[in-house]
Amino acid sequence: MLNINNFQLIVYDFDGVMTDNKVYVDQNGNEMVQVNRADGLGVSEIKKLGIDQLIISTEKNPVVSNRAKKLGIPSFFGIDDKKSLLLEYCSKKSIDKEKVIYIGNDINDKHAIEIVGYSLCPSDSHQSIIDIVDYVLNSKGGSGVIREFLDFLN
Repeated sequence: MLNINNFQLIVYDFDGVMTDNKVYVDQNGNEMVQVNRADGLGVSEIKKLGIDQLIISTEKNPVVSNRAKKLGIPSFFGIDDKKSLLLEYCSKKSIDKEKVIYIGNDINDKHAIEIVGYSLCPSDSHQSIIDIVDYVLNSKGGSGVIREFLDFLN
């Protein structure tokens, strides 16, 4: 079992973790995604454990920062090199990368996953990610991944 007390930061990808990796586009070109309220509860409960949380997304749509703001956690979006951003963030915050948990689902998460202390992914992640993470959650992206992760911690 994972001892959360050994970690300082949890990093989430957005699309495919907090969402089902789909985007809805209306006739005017406006994009929307669907998130799971259970994940919001998960983030809130994890805050009570005293561990920092962060979203890093390749997605350029400000929906990422809007969701993060509502959850009360920092975010970076439009990031092509998640590993470099994560290393820079950890350096600025004096966080050992071995004390980071990363939850991602696709090839753009691979290099970041490879440098952290513990990694997880949703069950519908790309096979190359399933092959390298420490644990595969039962939930699919957008279906309560973070909420399940909270249960995994308890």
